[in-house]
Amino acid sequence: MVTKDDPVAERCGRGRQWWRRGPEEFEREIEHLKAPDGGALIPWLLMAIGPGTDVVKGEVPTPWLAGSGLLVFCVLYVATIRSAFSPRLRTGRLPHQLLAALAGLTLSLAVGFGGNFMLLFVLVSLCAGSVSSSRRGLGVMLMLLSASAGIVSGLHHEGFWSTASLSYGTFLSGLVVSVIITLFHAVDQLKSTRQELARSAVAEERLRFSRDLHDLLGHTLSVVVVKAEAARRLAPRDLEAALVQVGDIESVGRQALTEIREAVTGYREGSLSTELDRARSVLAASDIEVVLRESGPPLPPQTEALLGWVVREGVTNVVRHSGATLARIELHSADGLARLTITDNGHGPLPSPSTGATLQANRTGTGLRGLTERLAAAGGSLTSGACPGGGFRVAAVLPLGEDA
Repeated sequence: MVTKDDPVAERCGRGRQWWRRGPEEFEREIEHLKAPDGGALIPWLLMAIGPGTDVVKGEVPTPWLAGSGLLVFCVLYVATIRSAFSPRLRTGRLPHQLLAALAGLTLSLAVGFGGNFMLLFVLVSLCAGSVSSSRRGLGVMLMLLSASAGIVSGLHHEGFWSTASLSYGTFLSGLVVSVIITLFHAVDQLKSTRQELARSAVAEERLRFSRDLHDLLGHTLSVVVVKAEAARRLAPRDLEAALVQVGDIESVGRQALTEIREAVTGYREGSLSTELDRARSVLAASDIEVVLRESGPPLPPQTEALLGWVVREGVTNVVRHSGATLARIELHSADGLARLTITDNGHGPLPSPSTGATLQANRTGTGLRGLTERLAAAGGSLTSGACPGGGFRVAAVLPLGEDA
């Protein structure tokens, strides 16, 4: 009677619980799987005990020749297995040459001595499964080995079932080894692919965070500077208006903290209406007249979010780099496309007194390049450059999608 505390029952119980293991446990087990090195096929040489017994008992003619041939077979078998799994040798011709020599020796021993020497065909099949790198090549080799085993067995007047079993075992042995090796290679490829995907995800997240941080801080700091300058100018003659600007600075700072937290967690989404309201306030505080024109149906959330980033970056560049007195923001949606244009009447590509670089280059820097990548990923485009009559222009085009 099997008791609850029986160690055998306990082991069997654990074996029956394999299906309850979660995917994480199986994943950890797969991670620890090592690529096959051929060591598991070496113990199969114990099958050579059968023909070795025939040699020892003298049941074969010229036992010394049969024993010598069996010894050479064992050496060739080990050499074939090792070369088939060697990272340096397996892609060359040596494994196939050793396999051919092993198959020829096996055929000679089986024809010459029969009996248990027929079992050597199974070992050759194991080597064929290890050496072959293509399904067609493996199929041809296994068919030839199985047919040879059956023909030689018939020459020695073995029974039908013995001949059929030998042919089937020869074919199946190589096939099983090949399948196992293929599975190990598939696992290696999956592990490599997963590592590459993880690296790509990290790189994409870093890029997203750097873009968000640049767009958030660049705009926020520009607003703070503009508001602070306005408060400084107003303080001597209108303290109440200066305090309003200081209150705006506090509000912008609090909002920036919230947006940075959202950017860190990946949930930052721009709001077009909010960005347009901020644009009016910032441009007005910078003594820049703003003309805003909107037309067309409401935009889907994703399109609004992306265009909100464009307004934020475009207005920031107008405030920081343009020296303009007038800015126009035009939004139009029709025919499945949303078009946003920001133009100003500021100066063109004048040299910067500190670096010698042009203001045109400053206005098409990291922020606009990042926005170009954002919009391209959504199927849109962003262009920027100097206007023919002076000033600067940023134009974004986005498909409205099915949600419009």
